[in-house]
Amino acid sequence: MRVWLRLPGAGLRIIISVLLIVIFLMPFYWMILTAFKTLGEVLRMPPKFWVDSLQWQNFRDAFTRINFLHYTRNSLIITLGTMIGQLVVVVPAAYAFARYQFKGKNALFGIVLATMMIPGQLIFLPIFVMFAKSGLLNTYVSLIVPFIASGTAIFMLRQTFMQVPDSQLEAARLDNASEFRIIYTIMMPAAVPTLSTLALLTFIGTWNSYFFPLVWTTTDAVRTLPLGIQKLQDVEGLSPQIVMAGNMMLIVPILLVFLIARKQIIKAFTYMGVK
Repeated sequence: MRVWLRLPGAGLRIIISVLLIVIFLMPFYWMILTAFKTLGEVLRMPPKFWVDSLQWQNFRDAFTRINFLHYTRNSLIITLGTMIGQLVVVVPAAYAFARYQFKGKNALFGIVLATMMIPGQLIFLPIFVMFAKSGLLNTYVSLIVPFIASGTAIFMLRQTFMQVPDSQLEAARLDNASEFRIIYTIMMPAAVPTLSTLALLTFIGTWNSYFFPLVWTTTDAVRTLPLGIQKLQDVEGLSPQIVMAGNMMLIVPILLVFLIARKQIIKAFTYMGVK
């Protein structure tokens, strides 16, 4: 009897969940569908929710009509440079906040947290002027250095480092281990799920970044793939199927990175949830 009474509520939740999934996935489905259509099928009214034959030529056109490899190389350099830079800067900072006591620590950590509330669009102009005066515009440095320090990454790593038992650190120090060795052999292995999550978030944010490469560069020398896709739209005009094919090639690396790191990400959020 109780099961029967719960069925309407359970059924409603399932229906709402399915509707939300459909609403969430529809833009992705429409992008994939458009990428495989002909121009005639794209412009057809009413629209078709399937394709008669897959148009692989759209991907070839998207790849050849702009300098796709050049933009992809720039995106890879800037994304990997930002990820490595964050690793070098954020890990020691989080370790210091988690394991050291020093004057002004709480105030300094409060400032770090406050940076999480500041939209990047508010600070792009002062940084633009600084780079212009120092001659760093249109360089990889201008697209990497401002994003190396991350308040979110410091906060998440600090919380993870605080979970490491004091006994492990004391044993390592009695063994004359340096701070670098403690970080490398104790802290970082314990924080692999969190580091994987941060790496994925940084990869997605940097790989998809459009605003800052647009306003901090004036030539194609260091511009990234999202700007290349925008240029593809300018070149192709009314060819949305080719633009969508370019967008699909833009998100493929993100999907691959997610599939590789998904277990660590789930473990990180489960670990933080349990704590």
